[in-house]
Formats: sequence, structure tokens, C-alpha cells
Amino acid sequence: MRNGHIHSPFCPHGSDDSLEAYVESALQSGYTKLTFTEHAPLPEGFSDPAPDKDSAMTMRDLERYLKAVEIVKEKYKRDIVILTGLEIDFIKGYEEQTRNFLNNYGPHLEDSILSVHFLQGETAWHCIDFSPAAFEEATKDVGGTRNLYEKYFRQIALSARADLGEYKPGRIGHMSLIRKFHQLYPSPENWESMASDTLPVIKSSGMFLDYNGAGCTKEFCKETYPPISIAREAYETGIPLVYGSDAHTVSGLNAGSELIDGNLLHSND
Repeated sequence: MRNGHIHSPFCPHGSDDSLEAYVESALQSGYTKLTFTEHAPLPEGFSDPAPDKDSAMTMRDLERYLKAVEIVKEKYKRDIVILTGLEIDFIKGYEEQTRNFLNNYGPHLEDSILSVHFLQGETAWHCIDFSPAAFEEATKDVGGTRNLYEKYFRQIALSARADLGEYKPGRIGHMSLIRKFHQLYPSPENWESMASDTLPVIKSSGMFLDYNGAGCTKEFCKETYPPISIAREAYETGIPLVYGSDAHTVSGLNAGSELIDGNLLHSND
């Protein structure tokens, strides 16, 4: 069993749960492989649009994080495979800065995720998963929910196509994160086709999908990212899926796993 999306005490919006606590819980749950994927520092020149300015690690924490993961890898090397990773934000217009960052730190990484959290509206950048209020503000700034969804899935496709160098992450993170508040703000009728249209791009890029259980625990989502219908379509298209809990606390290590088809829980690595 593998969990490919786990955060750490270095996450500004996470918890103080130690890396060792995550590993011990993973062993108790029967995992044989896991990846720590802390939020990488945002690109140089990009200002965090989240109201709490807590989206990612700072550069001064990055070296500490990498060293901490190496310590637990060594400590538990006989018990479980631990991979060093980051969750990298794809931000349109900041590809060069992201590529430079990956060229510098990519040699330290073994398994990373490429995610979209931020979209640019007419007047500002928005963190679309921060809160219902932030999501509503984003919809107003782009001219409605349909426009926001279209913009989001265009960014997913762009991220898959993007030239980020030899250390580009190999997996698209929570590809339907835009649905986090869909029970409050209903998705446009054709949102599934928007998501489906990204799958050939992801496949042709050779990337995997993060089959993310965190949405199951969110009050206004209650489904995986992506939901089962899109996950099955991706799987049948030949895109490998890797389960990720997106845990920000030890208690979240198995998020959504009970709702995920066992045939999709394992990657083809």
C-alpha cells in the first residue's frame, strides 16, 4: 500500500504532528511506501494570495524539511520506503522561476506533485481552496462559477504541458480541487467534460494522477479528488493513479481510503 501525498510539521496551515508520528501511523495502517510532499516555497516574485499568507513553506524552512525527511528515512529504512517530495504550485507566468527552483532542488527529490491552488482574476490572484468566502470572491472576479472552472481546468492542462525541466513533478495533484465547496456553490453542468478533456493531455505528458482522499473529509465536498467517475475514466485511459491522503495531521493519514476502489488504491510503479 502506498500513500503519495503527506504533509508535515513544516506546513504553515498544518499541525505540529511529527514526521515520526506520521510514519508510525503509516506502519500501523499497513503502508509499505509513503511520500512526504510538503508545500514548496512559492516562486520568487509571487505574493501568496491566501488571506492568512500560509500557503507554503518559506525558503529558510526548506533545508530543514529536507534534512528532517532524510533523518526519518534512515531511522525507518528497514520498515518502510519513504520518499522525499514536494508539492509544487503551477502558477501561470511563473514557469521560469519554478523551473529554476526545480533545477536547484530537484536532485534532492524522489517523488513530487504539481498542483493548482491559485488562479488570476480580473483584479487579483485567488487561492481557490482557502475558504468558501475566498472561493466566492474568485467567482465574482472572473465572471461566474463556469468561468472559474474553465480557468481552473485550463491551468491543469497547462501544468501537464509545461516545460519545467528534468525535475518536473511526475504527478498532477488533486485535479478536481475546484470542487472543494461544490455543495455550497454548485458546479456548472458540464464540469465533468472539462475534467475529462484534461485527461488526454495528462496521459500524453506521461504524468500520473494523485487520487486524493482529502475531499471526503471536507464539509462541502464529500468526494475524492477526482471523484470516482473521473478516476475510473483516467484509469481506463491508462493514467496511473496513486492514492494520496493529503494529510495535514496524523489523524488524516487514511482520508477517503474507505471510499476508494481497492483496484485503484495501488499505483503501477
